[in-house]
Amino acid sequence: MRDGYAQRLSQREALALTLTDALISDPESLTAEQCAALNQEFDSGELAELAMGVNLFFGLSKVLVALGLEPEAMPVTVLPAPGSASAG
Repeated sequence: MRDGYAQRLSQREALALTLTDALISDPESLTAEQCAALNQEFDSGELAELAMGVNLFFGLSKVLVALGLEPEAMPVTVLPAPGSASAG
């Protein structure tokens, strides 16, 4: 979302990416306004599905990188998980 492409997305898509960004980088970064907007746009089942999908992908990608199984041509961006020693 910080890349400035949000204006080309629907509000629903932008909110889903806001949630994704927060789950990957800092879950506590979601503001009360963002949480209210998410709860207005998505029902609890949809939010659970989004969160589980993002976290499943995030976790599996970390496993693949840790095991050295990512394709050689694939650029790798390592983001420390919140609470990890490398997160600071």
